[in-house]
Amino acid sequence: MDRERELRDNLERVRERVQAACEAAGRPAEEVTLVAITKTFPISDVRALAALGVRDLGENREQELKAKAPDCPEATWHFVGQLQTNKARSVVRHAQVVHSVDRSSLVAALSKAAVAEERVVRCLLQVSLASYGPDGAATGIARGGVEPADVPALAAEVAAADGLELGGVMAVAPLGADPRDAFAGLHAVASRLRSEHPGAGWISAGMTGDLEAAIWHGATHVRLGRALLGTRPPLG
Repeated sequence: MDRERELRDNLERVRERVQAACEAAGRPAEEVTLVAITKTFPISDVRALAALGVRDLGENREQELKAKAPDCPEATWHFVGQLQTNKARSVVRHAQVVHSVDRSSLVAALSKAAVAEERVVRCLLQVSLASYGPDGAATGIARGGVEPADVPALAAEVAAADGLELGGVMAVAPLGADPRDAFAGLHAVASRLRSEHPGAGWISAGMTGDLEAAIWHGATHVRLGRALLGTRPPLG
């Protein structure tokens, strides 16, 4: 089987999963955007996905983003990884959306870069989900992000920053915990955020193993790598 056919078949299966998850949740499938995470995969895969109609592409390393994004300028590029402030300008130059905003210093760096590049960057606040569980106690191992109680203050900083647009929230389900509990908590955080910032309606949650749970709890964007592209090659 050639690679293009493999990717086409994978994409069809993913779209079927998203459709089924949306039907189970009573939501239209059009509410959910698939972001293909192309980390470690070659630019030929990026081109193939774009040819198959995938319009949202994501990277979690600045080096790969700047290498791939110019080759596929028609796509919306999402940066989904942890971001050092000294890489902010490079990321802003190539990505329209940053999913991993988790601290004030990064807000300032992104704002400065966006102004310098004369761009507007949509920012999602990465929320730590370790504190969520059925009884409200800590559960699982956090995967990074701002504590839920600190979301309003950081959101206000993004909303007030030049060159930035507050888009919503992002999270990764904690290790060793039920993702349904985690994503229920994220939905609650997102609802409170929208009450203060009505335009911040994105919920970026759900990956290959837990996209159904994320969609059930309101995810608007799912970030998929393995389900689309297969086992990742080793980092170079």
